[in-house]
Formats: sequence, C-alpha cells, structure tokens
Amino acid sequence: MTRTSFALGFLAVGLALVLAGPARAGHYVCPPCNAPCDELSSDAPGICPKCGITLVEATSAAATPHADGRTNVAILIFDGVEIIDSMGPYEVFGAAGFHVYTVGATRQAVRSAMGQSLVPAFTFADAPAPDVLVVPGGGVYGAQHDAATLEFVRNTTAKTTITMSVCNGAFILAQAGLLDGLGATTTAGNLARLRTQFPKIDVVDDQRYVDNGHIITTGGLSAGIDGALHVIDREFGRPRAEQIARGIEYRWDPTSKWTRSVLADMRMPDVKLPEQASWEMQMSNGDTEHWEMHGRLTVSMTQEEALDFASKQVAVNGWKLQESSAGKRTWIRKDREGQAWLTTLTARPADTPSTYLETMTVKKVKG
Repeated sequence: MTRTSFALGFLAVGLALVLAGPARAGHYVCPPCNAPCDELSSDAPGICPKCGITLVEATSAAATPHADGRTNVAILIFDGVEIIDSMGPYEVFGAAGFHVYTVGATRQAVRSAMGQSLVPAFTFADAPAPDVLVVPGGGVYGAQHDAATLEFVRNTTAKTTITMSVCNGAFILAQAGLLDGLGATTTAGNLARLRTQFPKIDVVDDQRYVDNGHIITTGGLSAGIDGALHVIDREFGRPRAEQIARGIEYRWDPTSKWTRSVLADMRMPDVKLPEQASWEMQMSNGDTEHWEMHGRLTVSMTQEEALDFASKQVAVNGWKLQESSAGKRTWIRKDREGQAWLTTLTARPADTPSTYLETMTVKKVKG
C-alpha cells in the first residue's frame, strides 16, 4: 500500500468513526429525513455520505433529532383520498423530522383517487394524539358524510395545535362545523360550491392558504405543500421552512399571491358536450384578464345547432346573450366583485364531416 492510499484509508476510517458517534453541541448532523443517517454526526460541515444532504449544525433548529416528544402529525386517509393532498404534506413534515403517520377508520387499505392503495398506520381508536391534523381532499363525499370520521375530526381538532385541510378537504371540516365564522379556501373549482353549501364560512378565493390560528385551509393539490411549509415557518421559523423547501427541491415563495382561481379561464362558462360528441383540445392559454381555448368538436349536429346547444347551457349560468350570428355567439356577465366579463364562442367547419374548429375566449371588460 502506498503512503497516499494509506493516508486516504486512515481518513476514511476516521470519518466513519466520527459519523458513527453521537451528535454533540457544535457538531454537524444530517437534517432529519427519516433515514438511519439521521443519527450520524461529523466534526466538520459537508455532505452526508448516506443520503447526500448538506450537514447542518447540531444546535440548529433544523437539526432536531428524532426523539420522544417530537411533533406528531396525523394524516387522515379514506377511500378516494387525493395522493398529493395527503402525501405532499407528509413529505414536508417528514423532512422536518416530525413523527408523521396515517389514520383511517380501520386498518383496511383505502384506494386513492388515482387508484393507489394506502394502508392506515392507525385507526381512529388507537392513533397517537397529534399536534397537527391534516385533512386532505379528493373524493371526499363519503368521508364528509361519515359520522365516525366527522367525530374523529371534531374531537381531534379540539386538542390539536393546528388542523389543516388541503383542497376540498375543507368540506370535511365544514361538515364538522369547524369553519363556521372563519375565513377558508379550497380548490379553485369548488370555491363557489363551498360558498353556497356553507354560507357561514367567509370563503377566500385569492389566497393559497388561509390561516385562522388554530385552523388552516389551503387551495388545491400542491397548495398543501405550501400550507405545510407555512406551518413549519410559523412554528419553527423561516430558515427551517426554507431549508425543508430546498431539501425537497420545491420552489417555495411564501409571499406569492398566485392562486388557480385568479386565472381568466375560471370565468369561462362550463359547457358540457352533447351525447356521442368528442372534443380534442388544441390550445388553452391566457392570464388573469384574458383566456383563449381552441379545439376540434366532433358531433352529429350542424354548426349552428352545436352553438345553440352551448348557448342554452351558458344562459343557465347567468350569462346574457349579446350577439348571435352565423358561427358565433357572445355573452356577458358580472362576477361577484361586479367585474364584467365577455365570452365568445365561434365554430367553423373542419376538414372532416361533422367536425368543427371551435374557439372560446373570455376577457375582462375594461372601464
């Protein structure tokens, strides 16, 4: 063995011994990632040789080791639960070193909205008392109307520091009576329904999450990740939340006001296809003041019959017809804030029989 290789081998052994030793004040450790390397430590900064994460000082808040007394986070799961609603916050809180676990009515596997099977770690009867309860969305109708689920959510929320819904999980909290008199949000497509079904809630449609102190609600899907990072920010400080966001490679902007609901396509009237018809989307793009959508409609109707079919549906949703001409219909309506929007639908024959090239636009009326 050469002198160089011997020296390198000695250093490697020395580093392994240091990493194997217990963490002490001033030493560097792997940020909790729910892996065995969470228990390793080093005398110098660097990269964890096991998981590749940058080491942090053991005295840092971000380096809190796994131990009894760490924050308990319960994730409610049920048939139809959305994967990202539940597992997005799970990833964030797990990366922060919290004790995260799933809870269901029984230990039988539930089937997610995307078909994935999830087995609850605990039941309502034996779950550890959580500091944070996450109520995700998805196919929530069953859970929203299940007496045992609502009782668990109510009783658990009475003892949590924070209860957070994600997406249309807000409907479970609302059904349990936990959002009355509070500001709350949900996924963009369900804001109007939440407002209609639960008039005691102050529905907020321009925030990614709404924090009432004890209860937090978030927008749809990925907004649950923002909500979880906000919890860490609120309880343990911005540096720790930022570190977790970097660790999961999530572009987190806690000052962002972006929500799906502010885009102009959310103002477009909902038009369902006739029976036996098909629609091929070709383009859909815009911003907060204008949106344009193009596609190919195949239907056993004439061009004008198809436009009239759409017009009847649009009128039901409160739009007033402004123009009706060959191949074109235009409507106008005001939103809840009194802002007027103009929608135009055009259709022209395509290159095959019974197929039309359709364009729908919506734009904010100036002045």
